[in-house]
Amino acid sequence: MQPVGPYRFTHVLGGSVVGKAWAAIDSQGRFVTVAVLEGAAAADQRWREAFAGMADSLAQQPGGQAYAYADFSAESPWVAYPSEAGPGAERLLRALSADYQPVPTDIGAEMPVSGAPQTIPNPPQPVSGEPQPTSGAPVMPWAIQVGPVSAQPVSAQPVSPQPVSAQPVSAHPVSAQPVSGTPQSPGPHATAPAEPTSYDPFAAPDRRIKPSEPRPRRTGLWLGITALVLVVLAGVGGAIVWANSGDPKKSPPPYTLEERAVAIASPSLVYVEVVYTGYLRDKATKTPLRAAPITFNRRCSGFVVSTTGHAFTNGLCVRPAADTATQNALYSLGRILIEEKKLESAKLDEYVATNLKKSVFTGMDAGQEPEVRLFGQFNVAKGNVTDSPAIPGEIVRTWDPEMGNVALVKLAQERLPVAELNTTDAVQQGTQLVSVGYATSDKDPLTATYTVASKPVIVAGSGSVGQVSGHRVNGDVGIHSRGGLVIDTSGRVAGILDNDEELPDKANRAVVPAATLAAMLGEAGVTNELGDTDRLYRSGLDAYFAGDYAGAITKLASTTDSSPTNLVAQTYRQHAADRQKIGNGD
Repeated sequence: MQPVGPYRFTHVLGGSVVGKAWAAIDSQGRFVTVAVLEGAAAADQRWREAFAGMADSLAQQPGGQAYAYADFSAESPWVAYPSEAGPGAERLLRALSADYQPVPTDIGAEMPVSGAPQTIPNPPQPVSGEPQPTSGAPVMPWAIQVGPVSAQPVSAQPVSPQPVSAQPVSAHPVSAQPVSGTPQSPGPHATAPAEPTSYDPFAAPDRRIKPSEPRPRRTGLWLGITALVLVVLAGVGGAIVWANSGDPKKSPPPYTLEERAVAIASPSLVYVEVVYTGYLRDKATKTPLRAAPITFNRRCSGFVVSTTGHAFTNGLCVRPAADTATQNALYSLGRILIEEKKLESAKLDEYVATNLKKSVFTGMDAGQEPEVRLFGQFNVAKGNVTDSPAIPGEIVRTWDPEMGNVALVKLAQERLPVAELNTTDAVQQGTQLVSVGYATSDKDPLTATYTVASKPVIVAGSGSVGQVSGHRVNGDVGIHSRGGLVIDTSGRVAGILDNDEELPDKANRAVVPAATLAAMLGEAGVTNELGDTDRLYRSGLDAYFAGDYAGAITKLASTTDSSPTNLVAQTYRQHAADRQKIGNGD
Protein backbone atom coordinates (compact mmCIF):
# COMPACT_ATOMS: atom_id res chain seq x y z
CA MET A 1 0.00 0.00 0.00
CA GLN A 2 1.34 3.43 -0.90
CA PRO A 3 1.70 6.00 1.88
CA VAL A 4 -0.54 9.04 2.10
CA GLY A 5 1.01 12.49 1.62
CA PRO A 6 1.36 15.47 -0.70
CA TYR A 7 3.38 13.45 -3.24
CA ARG A 8 2.63 10.99 -6.02
CA PHE A 9 4.58 7.89 -5.02
CA THR A 10 5.92 5.97 -8.03
CA HIS A 11 7.85 2.98 -6.67
CA VAL A 12 9.66 1.55 -3.65
CA LEU A 13 13.43 2.12 -3.52
CA GLY A 14 14.16 -0.06 -0.51
CA GLY A 15 13.28 -0.57 3.12
CA SER A 16 13.93 -2.05 6.53
CA VAL A 17 11.85 -3.36 9.39
CA VAL A 18 11.06 0.21 10.46
CA GLY A 19 10.05 1.78 7.14
CA LYS A 20 10.51 2.21 3.41
CA ALA A 21 12.17 4.61 1.00
CA TRP A 22 10.03 5.72 -1.95
CA ALA A 23 10.59 7.57 -5.20
CA ALA A 24 7.94 10.28 -5.61
CA ILE A 25 6.96 13.42 -7.52
CA ASP A 26 5.59 16.62 -5.99
CA SER A 27 2.77 18.76 -7.39
CA GLN A 28 5.19 20.78 -9.54
CA GLY A 29 6.75 17.74 -11.16
CA ARG A 30 9.95 17.76 -9.06
CA PHE A 31 11.43 14.43 -8.03
CA VAL A 32 12.01 13.51 -4.40
CA THR A 33 12.84 10.49 -2.29
CA VAL A 34 10.65 9.99 0.77
CA ALA A 35 11.46 8.02 3.93
CA VAL A 36 8.32 6.70 5.66
CA LEU A 37 8.21 5.24 9.17
CA GLU A 38 5.77 2.34 9.12
CA GLY A 39 3.99 -0.33 11.10
CA ALA A 40 4.96 -0.98 14.70
CA ALA A 41 7.73 1.61 14.55
CA ALA A 42 5.26 4.32 13.51
CA ALA A 43 3.07 3.35 16.48
CA ASP A 44 5.96 3.63 18.95
CA GLN A 45 6.54 7.17 20.26
CA ARG A 46 10.21 6.47 20.93
CA TRP A 47 10.78 5.40 17.34
CA ARG A 48 8.84 8.44 16.10
CA GLU A 49 11.12 10.72 18.13
CA ALA A 50 14.22 8.90 16.87
CA PHE A 51 13.00 9.23 13.27
CA ALA A 52 12.41 12.99 13.61
CA GLY A 53 15.57 13.56 15.61
CA MET A 54 17.80 11.66 13.19
CA ALA A 55 16.41 13.63 10.24
CA ASP A 56 17.15 16.91 12.04
CA SER A 57 20.57 15.79 13.17
CA LEU A 58 21.64 14.68 9.70
CA ALA A 59 20.44 18.02 8.33
CA GLN A 60 22.45 20.01 10.90
CA GLN A 61 25.78 18.27 10.43
CA PRO A 62 28.35 20.06 8.22
CA GLY A 63 27.61 19.00 4.67
CA GLY A 64 24.60 17.17 6.02
CA GLN A 65 21.44 15.91 4.40
CA ALA A 66 18.84 18.71 4.36
CA TYR A 67 15.28 17.66 3.70
CA ALA A 68 12.67 19.53 1.65
CA TYR A 69 9.54 18.88 3.70
CA ALA A 70 8.41 16.55 6.47
CA ASP A 71 5.42 15.61 8.58
CA PHE A 72 6.56 14.07 11.84
CA SER A 73 3.05 14.13 13.32
CA ALA A 74 1.44 12.03 10.58
CA GLU A 75 0.15 8.55 11.33
CA SER A 76 3.15 7.30 9.35
CA PRO A 77 5.77 10.07 9.71
CA TRP A 78 7.66 10.93 6.53
CA VAL A 79 10.59 13.03 5.35
CA ALA A 80 11.08 14.13 1.71
CA TYR A 81 14.50 14.84 0.18
CA PRO A 82 15.13 16.53 -3.20
CA SER A 83 16.48 14.00 -5.68
CA GLU A 84 19.33 16.35 -6.59
CA ALA A 85 20.75 15.77 -3.11
CA GLY A 86 21.08 12.04 -3.69
CA PRO A 87 19.58 9.10 -1.78
CA GLY A 88 18.35 11.09 1.21
CA ALA A 89 15.56 8.71 2.21
CA GLU A 90 17.94 5.76 2.08
CA ARG A 91 20.53 7.53 4.22
CA LEU A 92 17.97 8.28 6.90
CA LEU A 93 16.70 4.69 7.06
CA ARG A 94 20.24 3.30 7.05
CA ALA A 95 21.10 5.61 9.94
CA LEU A 96 18.14 4.23 11.89
CA SER A 97 18.40 0.52 11.15
CA ALA A 98 21.17 -1.78 9.97
CA ASP A 99 18.89 -4.07 7.95
CA TYR A 100 18.03 -1.66 5.11
CA GLN A 101 17.67 -3.50 1.79
CA PRO A 102 17.41 -1.78 -1.61
CA VAL A 103 15.06 -2.92 -4.35
CA PRO A 104 17.55 -3.88 -7.07
CA THR A 105 15.43 -4.26 -10.21
CA ASP A 106 11.69 -4.74 -9.66
CA ILE A 107 10.32 -1.21 -10.08
CA GLY A 108 7.00 -1.49 -8.34
CA ALA A 109 7.60 -4.35 -5.94
CA GLU A 110 6.98 -4.28 -2.24
CA MET A 111 9.92 -5.29 -0.09
CA PRO A 112 10.28 -9.08 0.08
CA VAL A 113 9.47 -10.82 3.32
CA SER A 114 10.61 -14.37 3.95
CA GLY A 115 10.19 -16.69 6.86
CA ALA A 116 8.54 -15.53 10.05
CA PRO A 117 7.09 -12.05 10.43
CA GLN A 118 9.75 -9.37 10.96
CA THR A 119 10.07 -7.75 14.36
CA ILE A 120 11.30 -4.23 14.76
CA PRO A 121 14.32 -3.62 17.00
CA ASN A 122 13.89 -2.29 20.47
CA PRO A 123 13.30 1.47 20.55
CA PRO A 124 16.48 3.56 20.20
CA GLN A 125 18.34 4.62 23.31
CA PRO A 126 19.63 8.20 23.53
CA VAL A 127 23.40 8.47 23.64
CA SER A 128 25.78 11.38 23.81
CA GLY A 129 27.81 12.59 20.90
CA GLU A 130 26.96 12.94 17.23
CA PRO A 131 24.89 10.22 15.57
CA GLN A 132 26.51 7.95 13.03
CA PRO A 133 24.69 5.96 10.37
CA THR A 134 24.80 2.21 10.59
CA SER A 135 27.27 0.23 8.55
CA GLY A 136 26.62 -0.91 5.04
CA ALA A 137 27.35 0.98 1.86
CA PRO A 138 24.36 2.35 0.01
CA VAL A 139 23.55 1.31 -3.51
CA MET A 140 21.88 3.20 -6.32
CA PRO A 141 18.68 4.43 -4.66
CA TRP A 142 16.51 4.43 -7.74
CA ALA A 143 15.10 1.19 -9.06
CA ILE A 144 14.97 2.45 -12.65
CA GLN A 145 18.27 1.92 -14.44
CA VAL A 146 18.83 3.73 -17.73
CA GLY A 147 21.99 2.88 -19.56
CA PRO A 148 25.20 1.47 -18.04
CA VAL A 149 26.07 2.34 -14.48
CA SER A 150 29.52 1.58 -13.17
CA ALA A 151 28.55 1.15 -9.56
CA GLN A 152 27.26 -2.31 -8.67
CA PRO A 153 24.66 -2.85 -5.96
CA VAL A 154 26.06 -4.10 -2.70
CA SER A 155 24.52 -7.39 -1.75
CA ALA A 156 22.40 -6.97 1.33
CA GLN A 157 22.14 -9.45 4.14
CA PRO A 158 18.74 -11.08 4.53
CA VAL A 159 16.53 -9.63 7.22
CA SER A 160 16.45 -11.74 10.31
CA PRO A 161 13.00 -12.52 11.69
CA GLN A 162 14.40 -11.88 15.14
CA PRO A 163 14.91 -8.40 16.59
CA VAL A 164 18.05 -6.68 15.33
CA SER A 165 20.60 -6.57 18.10
CA ALA A 166 22.13 -3.23 17.20
CA GLN A 167 20.22 -0.21 18.43
CA PRO A 168 19.78 2.84 16.21
CA VAL A 169 21.49 5.87 17.63
CA SER A 170 19.30 8.68 18.88
CA ALA A 171 19.61 11.86 16.88
CA HIS A 172 19.74 14.10 19.94
CA PRO A 173 23.21 14.64 21.46
CA VAL A 174 22.19 14.34 25.12
CA SER A 175 23.27 12.15 27.96
CA ALA A 176 21.96 8.62 27.90
CA GLN A 177 18.80 8.04 29.89
CA PRO A 178 16.91 4.78 30.19
CA VAL A 179 13.54 4.70 28.45
CA SER A 180 12.11 1.86 30.46
CA GLY A 181 13.44 -1.14 32.29
CA THR A 182 17.12 -1.93 32.03
CA PRO A 183 19.11 0.38 29.77
CA GLN A 184 20.54 -1.28 26.69
CA SER A 185 23.83 -0.33 25.13
CA PRO A 186 23.73 0.82 21.56
CA GLY A 187 25.25 -1.51 19.03
CA PRO A 188 28.48 -0.63 17.22
CA HIS A 189 28.18 1.72 14.30
CA ALA A 190 30.48 2.23 11.37
CA THR A 191 31.37 5.50 9.76
CA ALA A 192 29.01 7.20 7.33
CA PRO A 193 28.27 5.13 4.24
CA ALA A 194 30.11 5.92 1.05
CA GLU A 195 28.38 8.09 -1.49
CA PRO A 196 26.74 6.30 -4.41
CA THR A 197 27.61 7.01 -8.00
CA SER A 198 26.52 10.46 -9.16
CA TYR A 199 24.39 9.03 -11.97
CA ASP A 200 20.78 10.18 -11.54
CA PRO A 201 18.04 8.68 -13.74
CA PHE A 202 15.74 11.48 -12.61
CA ALA A 203 18.08 14.03 -14.17
CA ALA A 204 16.31 14.11 -17.52
CA PRO A 205 17.02 16.94 -19.99
CA ASP A 206 13.69 18.51 -19.01
CA ARG A 207 14.83 19.48 -15.54
CA ARG A 208 12.29 20.80 -13.09
CA ILE A 209 12.90 23.85 -10.96
CA LYS A 210 15.37 22.92 -8.24
CA PRO A 211 13.60 22.58 -4.89
CA SER A 212 14.65 24.93 -2.14
CA GLU A 213 16.79 23.57 0.66
CA PRO A 214 14.98 24.00 3.97
CA ARG A 215 16.33 25.45 7.15
CA PRO A 216 17.14 22.99 9.97
CA ARG A 217 13.99 22.04 11.81
CA ARG A 218 12.60 20.95 15.17
CA THR A 219 14.85 20.44 18.23
CA GLY A 220 15.07 24.22 18.73
CA LEU A 221 18.42 24.42 16.93
CA TRP A 222 17.32 27.04 14.44
CA LEU A 223 20.40 28.43 12.79
CA GLY A 224 19.71 32.12 12.34
CA ILE A 225 20.34 33.63 8.94
CA THR A 226 21.78 37.07 9.44
CA ALA A 227 21.90 38.56 5.99
CA LEU A 228 20.08 38.83 2.71
CA VAL A 229 22.07 36.74 0.25
CA LEU A 230 21.64 36.30 -3.47
CA VAL A 231 23.36 33.23 -4.91
CA VAL A 232 23.54 32.83 -8.66
CA LEU A 233 23.14 29.23 -9.77
CA ALA A 234 25.54 28.09 -12.43
CA GLY A 235 24.12 27.29 -15.83
CA VAL A 236 20.56 28.49 -15.45
CA GLY A 237 21.02 31.91 -13.89
CA GLY A 238 18.72 31.04 -11.01
CA ALA A 239 18.94 32.68 -7.65
CA ILE A 240 18.37 31.35 -4.16
CA VAL A 241 17.00 34.05 -1.89
CA TRP A 242 17.65 33.92 1.84
CA ALA A 243 15.59 36.32 3.94
CA ASN A 244 16.44 37.50 7.45
CA SER A 245 14.05 36.93 10.32
CA GLY A 246 14.62 37.16 14.03
CA ASP A 247 11.63 34.97 14.86
CA PRO A 248 12.32 31.23 14.27
CA LYS A 249 8.58 30.58 14.02
CA LYS A 250 8.42 32.90 10.99
CA SER A 251 11.76 32.07 9.37
CA PRO A 252 11.36 32.36 5.59
CA PRO A 253 12.51 29.36 3.56
CA PRO A 254 15.32 29.83 1.03
CA TYR A 255 13.86 29.63 -2.46
CA THR A 256 14.81 30.15 -6.07
CA LEU A 257 13.31 33.04 -7.96
CA GLU A 258 12.28 30.49 -10.58
CA GLU A 259 10.39 28.44 -7.98
CA ARG A 260 8.46 31.50 -6.88
CA ALA A 261 7.76 32.52 -10.50
CA VAL A 262 6.45 29.05 -11.37
CA ALA A 263 4.29 29.03 -8.22
CA ILE A 264 2.73 32.33 -9.31
CA ALA A 265 2.06 31.50 -12.97
CA SER A 266 1.67 27.72 -13.27
CA PRO A 267 -1.92 27.51 -11.90
CA SER A 268 -3.06 29.27 -15.10
CA LEU A 269 -1.51 26.60 -17.34
CA VAL A 270 -4.10 24.49 -19.16
CA TYR A 271 -3.71 21.31 -21.19
CA VAL A 272 -5.53 21.85 -24.50
CA GLU A 273 -6.85 19.00 -26.63
CA VAL A 274 -8.78 19.49 -29.86
CA VAL A 275 -10.85 16.67 -31.38
CA TYR A 276 -11.40 16.85 -35.16
CA THR A 277 -14.12 14.69 -36.74
CA GLY A 278 -14.86 14.56 -40.47
CA TYR A 279 -14.64 12.55 -43.68
CA LEU A 280 -11.68 11.77 -45.90
CA ARG A 281 -12.63 12.19 -49.55
CA ASP A 282 -11.04 11.80 -52.92
CA LYS A 283 -10.09 15.34 -53.86
CA ALA A 284 -11.31 15.00 -57.45
CA THR A 285 -14.55 13.05 -57.03
CA LYS A 286 -15.40 14.02 -53.41
CA THR A 287 -16.15 10.34 -52.77
CA PRO A 288 -15.51 9.31 -49.13
CA LEU A 289 -12.55 6.98 -48.68
CA ARG A 290 -14.46 5.37 -45.83
CA ALA A 291 -18.16 5.49 -44.99
CA ALA A 292 -17.54 6.14 -41.29
CA PRO A 293 -16.20 9.48 -40.03
CA ILE A 294 -12.54 9.80 -39.08
CA THR A 295 -11.40 11.38 -35.82
CA PHE A 296 -7.99 12.65 -34.76
CA ASN A 297 -6.76 14.64 -31.78
CA ARG A 298 -4.27 17.48 -31.46
CA ARG A 299 -2.81 18.55 -28.12
CA CYS A 300 -0.74 21.39 -26.75
CA SER A 301 -0.47 23.78 -23.81
CA GLY A 302 -2.20 27.07 -23.09
CA PHE A 303 -2.75 29.55 -20.27
CA VAL A 304 -5.70 31.53 -18.94
CA VAL A 305 -5.54 35.33 -19.28
CA SER A 306 -8.97 36.52 -18.16
CA THR A 307 -11.41 35.86 -15.35
CA THR A 308 -14.03 35.01 -17.99
CA GLY A 309 -12.10 31.91 -19.10
CA HIS A 310 -10.20 33.23 -22.13
CA ALA A 311 -6.89 31.49 -22.73
CA PHE A 312 -4.03 31.65 -25.22
CA THR A 313 -2.67 28.61 -27.03
CA ASN A 314 -0.88 27.72 -30.25
CA GLY A 315 -2.73 28.65 -33.46
CA LEU A 316 -1.72 25.70 -35.66
CA CYS A 317 -2.40 23.30 -32.80
CA VAL A 318 -6.09 24.11 -32.58
CA ARG A 319 -6.60 25.08 -36.24
CA PRO A 320 -4.09 23.24 -38.44
CA ALA A 321 -3.55 23.96 -42.11
CA ALA A 322 -5.77 21.95 -44.51
CA ASP A 323 -2.99 19.62 -45.66
CA THR A 324 -1.92 19.00 -42.03
CA ALA A 325 -5.50 18.10 -41.08
CA THR A 326 -5.70 15.73 -44.06
CA GLN A 327 -2.39 14.14 -43.08
CA ASN A 328 -3.57 13.62 -39.47
CA ALA A 329 -6.81 12.05 -40.72
CA LEU A 330 -4.94 9.72 -43.10
CA TYR A 331 -2.75 8.47 -40.26
CA SER A 332 -5.88 7.77 -38.21
CA LEU A 333 -7.45 5.88 -41.10
CA GLY A 334 -4.19 4.02 -41.75
CA ARG A 335 -4.07 2.77 -38.15
CA ILE A 336 -7.66 1.57 -38.48
CA LEU A 337 -6.70 -0.35 -41.63
CA ILE A 338 -3.72 -1.89 -39.80
CA GLU A 339 -6.04 -3.14 -37.05
CA GLU A 340 -8.33 -4.58 -39.72
CA LYS A 341 -5.34 -6.37 -41.31
CA LYS A 342 -5.83 -4.38 -44.50
CA LEU A 343 -2.52 -2.50 -44.28
CA GLU A 344 0.92 -3.52 -43.06
CA SER A 345 2.18 -1.33 -40.26
CA ALA A 346 5.52 -0.87 -42.04
CA LYS A 347 3.70 0.76 -44.96
CA LEU A 348 1.76 3.36 -42.93
CA ASP A 349 3.98 6.30 -43.90
CA GLU A 350 3.91 5.23 -47.54
CA TYR A 351 0.11 5.00 -47.44
CA VAL A 352 -0.19 8.54 -46.05
CA ALA A 353 2.31 10.00 -48.52
CA THR A 354 0.60 8.32 -51.47
CA ASN A 355 -2.89 9.57 -50.57
CA LEU A 356 -2.06 13.01 -49.17
CA LYS A 357 -2.10 14.96 -52.44
CA LYS A 358 -5.26 13.32 -53.75
CA SER A 359 -7.35 13.47 -50.55
CA VAL A 360 -9.20 16.16 -48.62
CA PHE A 361 -10.66 16.21 -45.11
CA THR A 362 -14.15 17.72 -44.87
CA GLY A 363 -17.27 17.81 -42.77
CA MET A 364 -20.49 15.82 -43.24
CA ASP A 365 -20.85 17.40 -46.67
CA ALA A 366 -17.98 17.99 -49.04
CA GLY A 367 -18.38 21.76 -48.72
CA GLN A 368 -18.40 21.81 -44.93
CA GLU A 369 -15.55 22.11 -42.44
CA PRO A 370 -14.80 19.18 -40.10
CA GLU A 371 -16.33 19.28 -36.62
CA VAL A 372 -14.01 20.79 -34.02
CA ARG A 373 -14.36 20.27 -30.27
CA LEU A 374 -11.95 21.79 -27.78
CA PHE A 375 -11.30 20.76 -24.17
CA GLY A 376 -9.05 22.04 -21.41
CA GLN A 377 -7.70 20.31 -18.30
CA PHE A 378 -5.78 21.72 -15.34
CA ASN A 379 -3.08 20.21 -13.14
CA VAL A 380 -2.56 16.54 -14.13
CA ALA A 381 -4.30 15.83 -17.45
CA LYS A 382 -5.23 12.65 -19.29
CA GLY A 383 -5.34 12.26 -23.06
CA ASN A 384 -8.62 11.82 -24.96
CA VAL A 385 -10.86 12.95 -22.07
CA THR A 386 -14.01 14.83 -23.03
CA ASP A 387 -15.97 14.47 -19.79
CA SER A 388 -15.27 16.09 -16.42
CA PRO A 389 -12.70 17.19 -15.33
CA ALA A 390 -12.16 18.33 -18.93
CA ILE A 391 -13.71 21.76 -19.55
CA PRO A 392 -15.27 22.34 -22.98
CA GLY A 393 -14.27 25.45 -24.89
CA GLU A 394 -14.39 27.17 -28.23
CA ILE A 395 -11.95 28.87 -30.56
CA VAL A 396 -12.46 32.64 -30.52
CA ARG A 397 -9.87 33.58 -33.14
CA THR A 398 -6.52 32.52 -34.56
CA TRP A 399 -3.69 34.40 -36.22
CA ASP A 400 -1.66 32.88 -39.04
CA PRO A 401 2.00 32.03 -38.41
CA GLU A 402 3.04 35.26 -40.13
CA MET A 403 1.06 37.16 -37.49
CA GLY A 404 2.31 35.19 -34.49
CA ASN A 405 0.66 31.75 -34.73
CA VAL A 406 -1.44 32.29 -31.59
CA ALA A 407 -5.04 31.41 -30.83
CA LEU A 408 -7.49 32.82 -28.31
CA VAL A 409 -9.93 30.27 -26.93
CA LYS A 410 -12.64 30.51 -24.29
CA LEU A 411 -13.26 27.81 -21.74
CA ALA A 412 -16.78 27.30 -20.40
CA GLN A 413 -15.74 28.07 -16.82
CA GLU A 414 -14.99 31.34 -15.09
CA ARG A 415 -12.85 32.31 -12.09
CA LEU A 416 -9.95 30.19 -13.31
CA PRO A 417 -6.40 31.20 -12.26
CA VAL A 418 -5.14 34.03 -14.47
CA ALA A 419 -1.62 34.74 -15.73
CA GLU A 420 -0.47 38.36 -15.96
CA LEU A 421 1.16 39.62 -19.17
CA ASN A 422 4.31 41.69 -18.96
CA THR A 423 4.12 44.10 -21.89
CA THR A 424 6.31 46.81 -20.37
CA ASP A 425 9.72 45.20 -19.85
CA ALA A 426 11.76 44.51 -22.97
CA VAL A 427 13.24 41.02 -23.34
CA GLN A 428 16.91 41.20 -24.24
CA GLN A 429 19.47 38.57 -25.14
CA GLY A 430 20.69 36.93 -21.95
CA THR A 431 17.43 37.57 -20.07
CA GLN A 432 16.59 34.79 -17.61
CA LEU A 433 13.14 33.26 -18.14
CA VAL A 434 11.31 30.05 -17.33
CA SER A 435 9.48 27.86 -19.88
CA VAL A 436 6.37 26.14 -18.50
CA GLY A 437 4.24 23.63 -20.40
CA TYR A 438 2.73 20.19 -20.38
CA ALA A 439 4.91 17.13 -20.93
CA THR A 440 4.63 13.36 -20.85
CA SER A 441 6.93 10.37 -21.10
CA ASP A 442 4.10 8.03 -22.14
CA LYS A 443 4.24 6.71 -25.70
CA ASP A 444 0.54 6.64 -26.59
CA PRO A 445 -0.73 10.25 -26.60
CA LEU A 446 -4.37 9.15 -26.42
CA THR A 447 -3.88 7.42 -23.08
CA ALA A 448 -0.93 9.42 -21.77
CA THR A 449 -0.79 11.37 -18.53
CA TYR A 450 0.36 14.96 -18.98
CA THR A 451 1.96 16.92 -16.16
CA VAL A 452 3.28 20.44 -15.73
CA ALA A 453 6.99 20.78 -16.48
CA SER A 454 9.16 23.86 -16.10
CA LYS A 455 12.70 24.71 -17.08
CA PRO A 456 14.90 27.79 -16.51
CA VAL A 457 16.02 29.17 -19.86
CA ILE A 458 17.99 32.11 -21.21
CA VAL A 459 17.17 34.24 -24.25
CA ALA A 460 19.77 33.10 -26.79
CA GLY A 461 18.81 35.25 -29.76
CA SER A 462 16.09 37.11 -31.61
CA GLY A 463 14.44 36.94 -35.00
CA SER A 464 11.19 37.47 -36.82
CA VAL A 465 8.46 35.40 -38.45
CA GLY A 466 6.47 37.41 -40.93
CA GLN A 467 5.47 40.62 -39.22
CA VAL A 468 6.28 39.45 -35.69
CA SER A 469 9.60 39.89 -33.91
CA GLY A 470 10.34 37.19 -31.36
CA HIS A 471 13.06 35.43 -29.43
CA ARG A 472 14.72 32.05 -29.11
CA VAL A 473 15.53 30.45 -25.75
CA ASN A 474 18.15 27.80 -25.07
CA GLY A 475 15.89 24.95 -23.90
CA ASP A 476 12.41 23.48 -24.05
CA VAL A 477 10.19 21.12 -22.04
CA GLY A 478 8.86 18.85 -24.79
CA ILE A 479 6.69 18.75 -27.90
CA HIS A 480 3.41 19.35 -26.07
CA SER A 481 4.63 22.59 -24.49
CA ARG A 482 3.86 24.74 -27.55
CA GLY A 483 1.30 27.31 -26.50
CA GLY A 484 2.78 27.25 -23.01
CA LEU A 485 4.10 30.04 -20.82
CA VAL A 486 7.42 31.80 -20.93
CA ILE A 487 7.61 33.79 -17.68
CA ASP A 488 10.05 36.23 -16.16
CA THR A 489 11.36 35.83 -12.62
CA SER A 490 8.44 37.87 -11.26
CA GLY A 491 5.99 35.29 -12.60
CA ARG A 492 4.60 37.48 -15.41
CA VAL A 493 4.21 36.25 -18.99
CA ALA A 494 6.99 37.36 -21.31
CA GLY A 495 5.66 35.35 -24.25
CA ILE A 496 4.16 32.13 -25.58
CA LEU A 497 6.07 29.05 -26.77
CA ASP A 498 6.07 27.96 -30.41
CA ASN A 499 8.02 25.66 -32.72
CA ASP A 500 11.37 27.02 -33.82
CA GLU A 501 11.33 26.19 -37.53
CA GLU A 502 15.05 26.96 -37.84
CA LEU A 503 16.00 24.09 -35.53
CA PRO A 504 16.32 20.55 -36.97
CA ASP A 505 13.95 19.09 -34.37
CA LYS A 506 11.50 22.05 -34.49
CA ALA A 507 11.76 22.29 -30.68
CA ASN A 508 9.49 24.69 -28.81
CA ARG A 509 12.18 27.32 -28.26
CA ALA A 510 10.62 30.19 -30.19
CA VAL A 511 8.94 32.84 -28.04
CA VAL A 512 6.19 35.07 -29.43
CA PRO A 513 6.31 38.19 -27.22
CA ALA A 514 3.62 39.35 -24.81
CA ALA A 515 3.02 42.46 -26.92
CA THR A 516 1.58 40.26 -29.69
CA LEU A 517 -0.71 38.57 -27.18
CA ALA A 518 -1.88 41.94 -25.88
CA ALA A 519 -2.67 43.02 -29.45
CA MET A 520 -4.90 39.97 -29.97
CA LEU A 521 -6.69 40.63 -26.68
CA GLY A 522 -7.32 44.20 -27.77
CA GLU A 523 -8.73 43.04 -31.09
CA ALA A 524 -11.05 40.60 -29.28
CA GLY A 525 -12.09 43.12 -26.62
CA VAL A 526 -10.73 40.96 -23.77
CA THR A 527 -8.93 42.42 -20.75
CA ASN A 528 -5.97 40.76 -19.09
CA GLU A 529 -6.71 41.60 -15.46
CA LEU A 530 -6.18 39.63 -12.28
CA GLY A 531 -9.29 38.75 -10.32
CA ASP A 532 -9.72 39.08 -6.56
CA THR A 533 -8.78 35.42 -6.08
CA ASP A 534 -5.62 35.84 -8.17
CA ARG A 535 -4.52 38.78 -6.03
CA LEU A 536 -5.35 36.85 -2.87
CA TYR A 537 -3.29 33.91 -4.10
CA ARG A 538 -0.26 36.08 -4.84
CA SER A 539 -0.64 37.69 -1.43
CA GLY A 540 -0.65 34.23 0.14
CA LEU A 541 2.54 33.29 -1.72
CA ASP A 542 4.15 36.55 -0.59
CA ALA A 543 3.30 35.63 2.99
CA TYR A 544 4.69 32.12 2.60
CA PHE A 545 7.99 33.19 1.08
CA ALA A 546 8.31 35.89 3.76
CA GLY A 547 7.86 33.34 6.54
CA ASP A 548 4.40 34.51 7.62
CA TYR A 549 2.95 31.00 7.70
CA ALA A 550 -0.22 31.87 9.61
CA GLY A 551 -1.04 34.55 7.04
CA ALA A 552 -0.16 32.20 4.17
CA ILE A 553 -2.42 29.46 5.53
CA THR A 554 -5.39 31.81 5.82
CA LYS A 555 -4.96 33.40 2.39
CA LEU A 556 -4.15 30.21 0.51
CA ALA A 557 -7.08 28.39 2.14
CA SER A 558 -9.38 31.16 0.92
CA THR A 559 -7.81 30.85 -2.52
CA THR A 560 -8.59 27.15 -2.80
CA ASP A 561 -12.16 27.76 -1.62
CA SER A 562 -12.67 30.30 -4.41
CA SER A 563 -10.58 28.52 -7.06
CA PRO A 564 -10.62 24.72 -6.58
CA THR A 565 -8.53 24.14 -9.72
CA ASN A 566 -5.56 25.89 -8.10
CA LEU A 567 -3.87 22.87 -6.58
CA VAL A 568 -0.61 24.80 -6.27
CA ALA A 569 -2.33 26.96 -3.64
CA GLN A 570 -3.25 23.79 -1.76
CA THR A 571 0.35 22.58 -1.93
CA TYR A 572 1.84 25.80 -0.56
CA ARG A 573 -0.85 25.97 2.11
CA GLN A 574 0.29 22.52 3.27
CA HIS A 575 3.92 23.62 3.15
CA ALA A 576 3.03 26.64 5.30
CA ALA A 577 1.18 24.43 7.80
CA ASP A 578 4.14 22.05 7.99
CA ARG A 579 6.63 24.86 8.55
CA GLN A 580 4.40 26.49 11.15
CA LYS A 581 4.09 23.15 12.97
CA ILE A 582 7.85 22.69 12.92
CA GLY A 583 8.41 26.25 14.14
CA ASN A 584 6.06 25.61 17.05
CA GLY A 585 7.99 22.48 17.96
CA ASP A 586 5.00 20.20 17.35
